[in-house]
Amino acid sequence: ACFGSRRSGVRISPPRPEVLKLLVINIYKEQSVKSSVETLSPTRVRLDIEVEFAELKDHVDAAYKKVATQVNIPGFRKGKVPAAMIDQRVGRGTVIDEAINSALPEFYGKAAREHTVLVVGRPEVDIKEFIDHEKLHFTVEVDVRPEVTLPDFSKITIEVPDAVVTDSDIQEQIDELAKRFGTLTTVERAAKDGDFVTIDLMAKINGEEIDGGKASDISYEVGSNRMIDGLDATLVGLVAGDTKTFNTQLVGQADGETGDVDVAVKVVKERILPEIDDAFAKLASEFDTLAELKADTATRLERLKKMEQGAQARDLLLEKLITDLDIPVPDKLVEDEVNAHLEPEGRLEDAAHRAEVDLEVRTSIKSDFLLDSIVKAEAVEVNEMELTEYLVRQSQRYGMAPEQFAQELQKQGQIATLVAEVARSKALAGVLGRITIKDASGTTIDLEALRPQAGEAISEEAAE
Repeated sequence: ACFGSRRSGVRISPPRPEVLKLLVINIYKEQSVKSSVETLSPTRVRLDIEVEFAELKDHVDAAYKKVATQVNIPGFRKGKVPAAMIDQRVGRGTVIDEAINSALPEFYGKAAREHTVLVVGRPEVDIKEFIDHEKLHFTVEVDVRPEVTLPDFSKITIEVPDAVVTDSDIQEQIDELAKRFGTLTTVERAAKDGDFVTIDLMAKINGEEIDGGKASDISYEVGSNRMIDGLDATLVGLVAGDTKTFNTQLVGQADGETGDVDVAVKVVKERILPEIDDAFAKLASEFDTLAELKADTATRLERLKKMEQGAQARDLLLEKLITDLDIPVPDKLVEDEVNAHLEPEGRLEDAAHRAEVDLEVRTSIKSDFLLDSIVKAEAVEVNEMELTEYLVRQSQRYGMAPEQFAQELQKQGQIATLVAEVARSKALAGVLGRITIKDASGTTIDLEALRPQAGEAISEEAAE
């Protein structure tokens, strides 16, 4: 869409309604508009558009109807005021202004599509001439996506770290498995890292309890650092019945606002782990001995690390392309996004932070431009299955049901963004298949051989 974000649209194969009812494809034909385009810079163009008055008729009629509902003229009901009376009492200029404001996006959009102008950012409109009953002439300056010259991917080599599985890696996996078979036993001693405690919490600011700042009977693992900053350090050394207050930044409050949190320890439990031996191997797996379990763990870890080499190669390739290629970015687009990030934080005047965010935004926009250029060059299409799989994976990341996640995307108008993200991932995956990937030892890595097998669990990074 011409007035949309910098996220591009891509072609998608029509999904069946019973699978995804979120994507609607509107196919229509539209008449051309008299226009021309002038390139002002690699990221900015000017569209010159001329509209015959006859093409404005629908907008003028709609403007009269709208004005008729807004004015009170004795002898006429609202919405029933004749055009001639509106011209006399309100002025035709008011109606024409309304009609032009309504018409500009339509004709600008047509011109942009005709000239394949890939718009980013907001357009700046300048009305050059309007002659009533004759024509409307206006120009639009707008930032656009630059043309990105892509390299010969077959000549690119990326090096990733070796996929090394250490004894400590294997032991860590065995220990995690043992925790699943551990038992919790109440102890009469001070809490330490690894213990589970039952606690009550109360958050206060200036001595007053905050809304939603109270929670009771929470089971928490000391040292997991999964809740409030400072909680773990406070719990260490406390016994059942102890209460302690600590100061911390409170979630959901104004940026940087701190408060006091009272924590009351009700129970301390120690996790008793089973002895890791052959008996444990039989209990926790399909293997009869601990040696067999460790060997299988080593095999799985090695394959997982090799699969993650693909994710590492992807990130390194993207980083290399962004660094090596000349990808101009519209300064106004960057400024708008940086301000949108800094304003809620109240840090518009923070020069150091602005420079940091500016770099992040520029890199992000370059990445989008690059990936969308690959999508276009590779003629990538997104099918129903790919879109659904990505939606399900993302819904799991946010802890939501796929249907609920899809509904939220639709409410926020993010369906096109979702499609674009799937297309970008697919395009980059295709490019990865054409470059040479080697590990630090010089061994060439075959990504096709590393695709997950049926029923095989993979890391989120590798899945992406």
